Amino acid sequence: MPELYPPTEPYETGMLDVGDGNLVYWELCGNPDGKPAVVVHGGPGSGCRATARQWFDPDRYRVVLFDQRGCGRSTPHASDPATGLRHNTTWHLVADMERLREHLGIDRWLLYGYSWGSTLGLAYAEQHPERVSEMVISGVTTSRRSEIDWLYRGARRFFPEEWERFLAGAPGTPRDGDVVGAYARLTGHPDPVVRARAAADWCAWEDAVLSGETKGASSPYGDRPSAARMALVRICAHYFSHGAWLEEGALLRDAGRLAGIPGVLVHGRLDVSAPLGTAWDLARAWPDARLVVVDDAGHVDTGATRGHVLESLDRFARR
Repeated sequence: MPELYPPTEPYETGMLDVGDGNLVYWELCGNPDGKPAVVVHGGPGSGCRATARQWFDPDRYRVVLFDQRGCGRSTPHASDPATGLRHNTTWHLVADMERLREHLGIDRWLLYGYSWGSTLGLAYAEQHPERVSEMVISGVTTSRRSEIDWLYRGARRFFPEEWERFLAGAPGTPRDGDVVGAYARLTGHPDPVVRARAAADWCAWEDAVLSGETKGASSPYGDRPSAARMALVRICAHYFSHGAWLEEGALLRDAGRLAGIPGVLVHGRLDVSAPLGTAWDLARAWPDARLVVVDDAGHVDTGATRGHVLESLDRFARR
């Protein structure tokens, strides 16, 4: 498996006041005079991991990492039921990214996003194309309602038993009903036992969808600490029950705004969580994007997927 760059520590950190009572954690790593790049983490609500620093050559990149509203080290934290989510939407996060860019005095930055991070990165880039130098995204999603429906309903054809348990975790929800919306309500329940059970059931389903890749060796969702797991599920259910506040197909429709921005899309052919069709459609709609299909990969990081991402980031560092 291709090696990531060695672990590194940030040389500067901060908490940015983005309004609505929210403080967004950010950090800078690598070379202060290097090429600016920003990491847009997945989830939504997962927070940025320290290993994300290691995708970039620390001698050539000035890397910005940040935790999106309500998760990671940002405050207030969505694991606290008192934390409202009314001011936590895709468009709030797009505005937070632009405020962070301005705060750091960056003119243009490379954008690297994974899974949900590709959705948010695309939304940002289509709103502010003049601020994006290049993009590398893997595990491509655009959070269309059709994609959300596939992940939380359509994928049951591969995991019928696990999906029945997922549905049973939201009592009273019909088989053709809004199971994501039901979980969004459960994660806001006043009883902490109900909230914890809903988070566990949601993560069990997400891990089931990834089980063909992990072979049961790990549970990427369920293995998280309880507060991180609660924030992740609460934010995910909140976003996906609202279709991520995006018009259906808008990110594909408006991909022409990315003309002139070189992009690399890396996607596993065996991705059950986010089937390849979305990446294919995006590559056809984005004039300067190159799609790399990794035949033996799914949604999680593999050696081949990692190699293509690292190669793309190294190549863009020289531009």
